[in-house]
Amino acid sequence: MNYRSMNCPPENVFTVLADGWLYPSWVVGASRMRNVDAAWPTPGSAIHHSVGVWPALIDDSTSALEWDPPRHALFKARGWPIGEAHVALDVKARGDGCVVRITEEATAGPGRFVPLFLRDSVIRTRNVETLRRLAFLAEGGAGTA
Repeated sequence: MNYRSMNCPPENVFTVLADGWLYPSWVVGASRMRNVDAAWPTPGSAIHHSVGVWPALIDDSTSALEWDPPRHALFKARGWPIGEAHVALDVKARGDGCVVRITEEATAGPGRFVPLFLRDSVIRTRNVETLRRLAFLAEGGAGTA
């Protein structure tokens, strides 16, 4: 799990999360969006994205499992053939800003069988950058125009 302090209210973070078209702007590894369900991010809805770099792109999706703004969101991120993961974002107000925690757990596919110390090291490093990108968007007011 990773934490990051952000200079914005929790609502700004959820505004970015609610805009499915911004997904590749903050999620490391996502390269493009193909479609966003009209109901996104209500539980059961999905965004359809690609992972990787051309010509080795994998088309897959991320679905919303829980949506409780401005405190909590849980997503099921898919990236087959690597697998699936549950990704939780929890946000708490702190002074004029907030603290965002991201937790990612492999739930299906070959990624579950990578030794935990290796998997956690890669996920932790990737999510440092993911939170940095999310902070740039949320602090800059992305999705509010």
